[in-house]
Amino acid sequence: MSQVFDKLTSMCGRFVVDKRSDDLVSLFEVDVTGENLPGPSWNIAPTQKIAVIIDAKPKGDGADIPVRRLESARWGLVPGWASDPSAGAPLFNARSESVAETKSFQAAVAGRRAAIPATGYYEWITRDNVKTPLYVSLPDDEVMLFAGLYEWWKNPAAPEGSPDRWLLSATILTHPSTGPLAEIHDRMPVFLDPEFAAEWLDPFEAGDELLVEQISEAAADVADRVGFHPVGTDVGNVANNSPALTAPLG
Repeated sequence: MSQVFDKLTSMCGRFVVDKRSDDLVSLFEVDVTGENLPGPSWNIAPTQKIAVIIDAKPKGDGADIPVRRLESARWGLVPGWASDPSAGAPLFNARSESVAETKSFQAAVAGRRAAIPATGYYEWITRDNVKTPLYVSLPDDEVMLFAGLYEWWKNPAAPEGSPDRWLLSATILTHPSTGPLAEIHDRMPVFLDPEFAAEWLDPFEAGDELLVEQISEAAADVADRVGFHPVGTDVGNVANNSPALTAPLG
């Protein structure tokens, strides 16, 4: 697609995971799976459940090999100091240029970094004064990884041991667009290059602005391989959820 579009300001507000949790476990060599993992979805929206990959420190003295976990998280990071998960707009995206200095994300950059699997995502563009959704994906149904951050929020109203005591939430980092994606939007998700994924997830290394810069720059190699095509407007309604949403328009 070679048309030049007017770009919108929102970013990566809907994405797709057409894999089952056991597919993700096998693909990313997961050691431990959490409870209530989400199933395949073709229209994931903020505040819904998403699958996140986390490398956690192992239990036991002297153990230095991270344990890879696949967990279910709320899409929209809730800082640990927040009074309530519903306070303010969902933090489903975080700008890579300022994330290490932003109060809501600083602690997560330092020690709670995640990878968020997806098979594609949607962007809306304006053409002839009409908003049209596009589906963005890698060739051959390849699963992409978004660089993400996660947090645990403690519910003071829930008793110890209650399933509602802790809320796991996550956000997706974004970066100025490169490659083909620059045609359709000013920003893109920070795609995790496989070469840098282990470094990003490493729980023994403190994250900082330099690490964010490194993985953001490496995202350009992945962005060069993406393609996109127009899809129907049914994706605009979160109640619609089927593989037909990603089908090329017409």
